[in-house]
Amino acid sequence: MIFLSLCPLYFYHQRHPVNYVLLGIFTVSLAFSVGLTCAFTSGKVILEAAILTAVVVVSLTLFTFWAAKMGYDFNFLGPFLFGALMVLLVFALIQIFFPLGKLSVMIYGCLAALIFCGYIVYDTDDLIKRYTYDEYIWAAVALYLDIINLFMALLTIFSAADS
Repeated sequence: MIFLSLCPLYFYHQRHPVNYVLLGIFTVSLAFSVGLTCAFTSGKVILEAAILTAVVVVSLTLFTFWAAKMGYDFNFLGPFLFGALMVLLVFALIQIFFPLGKLSVMIYGCLAALIFCGYIVYDTDDLIKRYTYDEYIWAAVALYLDIINLFMALLTIFSAADS
């Protein structure tokens, strides 16, 4: 459902009334998925992951705005983050077919958290420097996905540590 709502959003992200409806559908479908995941997790783990996600997102956003003001450019991170995301995808596929245990789940969560911290910096820098005024929907989707994926990675780490 999430992918089905993301595809039309990509094509209609600059069509004014349609983009808000598609963004709403995408947000609700992703919220349903995250909510379903959280339904099977303890409240303590969810609270820890939510607090840490909020602290990390605020601090990385402030850092990126400060760095952009000082003239730093994080565009060089794009190929490295993409490569790291491919490694993470292959690692997840290996975990599906050959489960390696609780330690490997924690390693996967830590790698995912680091990668999505990098994506938060990269996409925030893109928001500041490269997105035009009319591309606010796609910038919001990029940052929203980074934050949700960071939360899910932290949830994975804390869930594995809790059990």
